[in-house]
Amino acid sequence: MDQAQDFLDESEAIYALVNDLSEDQMEQETGFKNWTINAILRHLHIWNMAAYWSLTEPEKFHDFFKEAMAGMKGQTSMRFFEADYLDNRSGAQLVKTWRDFYQKMAPVFGAADPAMRVEWAGPSMSVRSSITARLMENWSHAQAIYDVLGRKRENADRLRNIVMIGLNTYGWTFKVNGEEAPQPMPYLKLTAPSGVVWDYGDESKDERIEGLAEEFCQVVTQTRNIADTDLKITGPNATRWMAIAQCFAGGAETPPAPGTRSVKTG
Repeated sequence: MDQAQDFLDESEAIYALVNDLSEDQMEQETGFKNWTINAILRHLHIWNMAAYWSLTEPEKFHDFFKEAMAGMKGQTSMRFFEADYLDNRSGAQLVKTWRDFYQKMAPVFGAADPAMRVEWAGPSMSVRSSITARLMENWSHAQAIYDVLGRKRENADRLRNIVMIGLNTYGWTFKVNGEEAPQPMPYLKLTAPSGVVWDYGDESKDERIEGLAEEFCQVVTQTRNIADTDLKITGPNATRWMAIAQCFAGGAETPPAPGTRSVKTG
């Protein structure tokens, strides 16, 4: 299953980014809700484990999820629960724990039946969708790390997996915001990191989005405001979609304000 290899390759790219960071660097606050790099890696590791258990040990997943939901009630936020769950593991020890696990996890997903259903927080999903969702979340959260470290990200065409999630959650974006999804859905014409052009939907001059696939992915994962990209947006449906785009589960989230998420300079 290509998505399992794509997940592994993306995780290795993130590992190369964080492997040599000092303890102080790992405690830097990022542009994602002021989470530190340590907090982001804890988050990625814990939900990688949850996805793995949903495939290999469903009862363990159910027990974990029940504990997580109880632990995140009231004033306890997700990152505090996750830090407690991992005994505040940080720095090089956290990086090693996270890497050892995803290296074990990827081939298990790669060998599984892609169509098999697994449990998650909401409706069940296919194994293929589960590992693709992990790729999306790892890619999107890592953007905050690239940004705070002032590193320009070099993407690969595995980004197409995230483009597809963004495309497939057009209706979800409007539903979670209490709106009807307007029709027609905009035509997408996106340039992949390799330079190949990906297009989706019916050609339209009235409703369309054109530009870099990377920037489309940044908008639908809410790591950039649409105003901070060079995407060309045409039509009211496309304009509204890009203003509220959300390709991940949970309640409606407000995209970052213009100018608040960018690569740190200086």
